[in-house]
Amino acid sequence: MKRLSIFVDGNNMFYAQQKNGWFFDPKRVIEYFTSEEGGLTLVNAFWYTGLKDPQDQRGFRDALISLGYTVRTKILKEYYDDSSGRYSQKANLDIEIVVDMFNTVEQYDRVLLFSGDGDFERAIELLRSKSTHITVVSTEGMIARELRNATDRYIDLNDIRPYIEKLESYN
Repeated sequence: MKRLSIFVDGNNMFYAQQKNGWFFDPKRVIEYFTSEEGGLTLVNAFWYTGLKDPQDQRGFRDALISLGYTVRTKILKEYYDDSSGRYSQKANLDIEIVVDMFNTVEQYDRVLLFSGDGDFERAIELLRSKSTHITVVSTEGMIARELRNATDRYIDLNDIRPYIEKLESYN
């Protein structure tokens, strides 16, 4: 039986979903990928997201935890962009994702990475050298060419929309 770990770059996926005009349901993601190929057993599911303050998105985080996700958060930092004259917020959780990938590498055979960030290229190459099958899920225009080329399989969010789209809201 093949063992699956899911890693969701929440901030990256928020913008990908916003670009597509629809959002995916974290529960349906687990259901789809553990039944889609058959024989896959979920061993870990991680969700990474930046927060404005520690109480931010409390209900959503609780819902993720109840579904079996391990939620990793970091407080957003504000940056000033001299060229645009604007402030932006960012919480880079790439290191946390890679640490979790390698810290749990003995537990899985397959990785499902929801991100389009090219910074994951080297980590994906190293995991593939350990005979780990890597699938990256993102969307056109937001997937780095380097990441797409490094993976075993690329899935566009829009291709699986009927199976993972959020149908009801979390209360």
